[in-house]
Amino acid sequence: MVRKSKVEFDEAAPDIDLSNPYGDPVAMLDYREYLVREKWIQIETAKILRDRLRWCYRVEGINHHQKCAHLVEQYLDATRGVGWGKESRPMELHGPKKEVDAE
Repeated sequence: MVRKSKVEFDEAAPDIDLSNPYGDPVAMLDYREYLVREKWIQIETAKILRDRLRWCYRVEGINHHQKCAHLVEQYLDATRGVGWGKESRPMELHGPKKEVDAE
């Protein structure tokens, strides 16, 4: 039995009209659940890579700069844009960032 290098799901994003996301509430909730599920997958992937990186640092010791560089790159790529803040949500759900006028 061979392990797959990457898990792939056949689920696609739900059909939703992003110009009027609240026009179909059921589709909006499905889309929200889809986004949350994808975010959790990104977070768990980053956690797995973090654990692998810790293990590599412990095993390699002083040579960890050369031996673990590929894991560092993977971990940094996996953590970019991951989080629950408003800034990491898709733009179509919260609109552009509004500038506050200082008067």
